[in-house]
Amino acid sequence: MREEYELEVLEQYNIEVKGTRRIRGAFFCDTNEGTMLLKETKISARRAPALFEALSGIEKRGNVKVDTPVFTRDGELLVTSREGTVYMLKRWYEGRECDIRQEGELLRAAGQLALIHRELDAVSDAQKSECLSEMFPRKKSPLEEIMRHNRELKKVRSFIRGRVAKNEFEYLYLESFEKMYGMAEKVLQKMERSGCENLYKESMRRGALAHGDYNYHNILILRDGMAVTGFERMCSDIQMHDLYYFMRKAMEKHYWKQKTGQKLLEAYEEARPLRPQEREYLGLFLAYPEKYWKAAGNYYRSNKAWLPEKCVEKLRLSVRQAEEKQHFLEEVFSLNI
Repeated sequence: MREEYELEVLEQYNIEVKGTRRIRGAFFCDTNEGTMLLKETKISARRAPALFEALSGIEKRGNVKVDTPVFTRDGELLVTSREGTVYMLKRWYEGRECDIRQEGELLRAAGQLALIHRELDAVSDAQKSECLSEMFPRKKSPLEEIMRHNRELKKVRSFIRGRVAKNEFEYLYLESFEKMYGMAEKVLQKMERSGCENLYKESMRRGALAHGDYNYHNILILRDGMAVTGFERMCSDIQMHDLYYFMRKAMEKHYWKQKTGQKLLEAYEEARPLRPQEREYLGLFLAYPEKYWKAAGNYYRSNKAWLPEKCVEKLRLSVRQAEEKQHFLEEVFSLNI
């Protein structure tokens, strides 16, 4: 029945569908205009046109392949099926996900991100009169974000302390809290004395746009290059947060290997050199125990009666990698936390 609804949605587009196949959470479509992807979306009807403007602007410039949304016959970007699910049809590419364990592919992806940032700046500048950035969510300032994270870490500790019968996760959290929270507080203190808030204000003033979810799942390796997808979380933010998120994920998989991290920075800077305040921002956010904070938050919101081993392993890994990360930060960013 679900497939029937999706086929009905496709009938609203002015394309000839030659074949379809389902993947997780989406529907590949072979059409007379190339490969497309029909996917459920939570993007609002207000923001969808702005997303199209940004991506079609990048597409027209021809330097980066992106998943630009497609209009229906009636000029709509979103279609609601009979069951009430909202869909978006996007241009797609034949390829595979970037392999996070392959350093060479990560370096190419870092360079691609720099191009994306340059293209977003160009599109935003070209459409200044339309205030494109105002159509996307504005992220909180770096200080607000870190302060919120620290409050949540303490909240989880208070919750766990109040529990009589403690499980493996809770014992590990209490045992590691002083060390990890100490790192979080040092990052906050350094950030308060840094230029990160000025960088944020400057980014908001010029209407900087960021991808919002730049990770290996959203990078496709093609025969003739790469494509970047998953722009639904595009936001008005410091663009360095994209690089931070991408690097953190990559470095966790590569055990904070100094040479890999240095190469990632160099690959990005070949297309877009970092300014001192951007490098400072990147180093401080990488220093924050984000994985520890996420593990704590996920546990706090979970069903405590059932503790997945993966939850414990993520917390354990974040603590275990803290020293590896500190050595990396000292060598690459001259940053001691």
